[in-house]
Amino acid sequence: VPMVAPGNVQVHVINSTLAKVHWDPVPLKTVRGHLQGYKVYYWKVQSLSRRNRRHVEKKILTFRGNKTFGMLPGLEPYSSYKLNVRVVNGKGEGPASPDKVFKTPEGVPGSPSFLKITNPTLDSLTLEWGSPTHPNGVLTSYTLRFQPINNTHELGPLVEIRIPANESSLILKNLNYSTRYKFYFNAQTSVGSGSQITEEAVTIMDE
Repeated sequence: VPMVAPGNVQVHVINSTLAKVHWDPVPLKTVRGHLQGYKVYYWKVQSLSRRNRRHVEKKILTFRGNKTFGMLPGLEPYSSYKLNVRVVNGKGEGPASPDKVFKTPEGVPGSPSFLKITNPTLDSLTLEWGSPTHPNGVLTSYTLRFQPINNTHELGPLVEIRIPANESSLILKNLNYSTRYKFYFNAQTSVGSGSQITEEAVTIMDE
C-alpha cells in the first residue's frame, strides 16, 4: 500500500452545504504501485445549533487519477466537520492525512415542525407551533401571514406579523366572526426565510 499521506490539506467552504478540498500530490515513488486516485473521508462532528452528538457516519468520496482537489456536496448548514485525505493504489489506501476541522455557515431554516390552531372564539384564534427540526443556524424570528377566505374562496387582504424566535404561541385577536382564515408560517435565520407551512381555521359563528 502507499507509504505517505497527502500533505498541505486545505478546505475552502463555499456555502452552507458545499466545500472544496485541496491537497498536495504524494511523490509518485511513495505510491508503490499504480496511482488510482485519492479518497476524502469526511464526517459531521456536531451541529452548532444543537449539542447533540449522535452516531458519526463517515462519508467517502473518491477522486480518480492525479487530481489534487475535490468538491464535498450535501453538507449540513451550521455544522462542524472533520476530514482527511488518503492516496489509493491497486493494493489499497495509504495513511490518512491529519484530520482537518471546518465549519459550515448558517443556512435558511427548515419549515416549523408543526402549526396548530385552537380555541376558536368569535374574534380570536390561538396559534401554537414547534421550532424547525433543522434550524440550520440561529433562529432570529418567525413570520406569520394570514388572510380571510370568503365563501367563494376568494382571498382577502394579507396581514403579516413578525414574532420573536423564543415565542411558541400567539393569540390572534380582532378577527371577523364565522370567517375562515388561511395561515402561512415560517422561520428566519440571519441568512433568510425558510420554507413555510400553511393551515386553515375558522372563528365561531356565535357564542
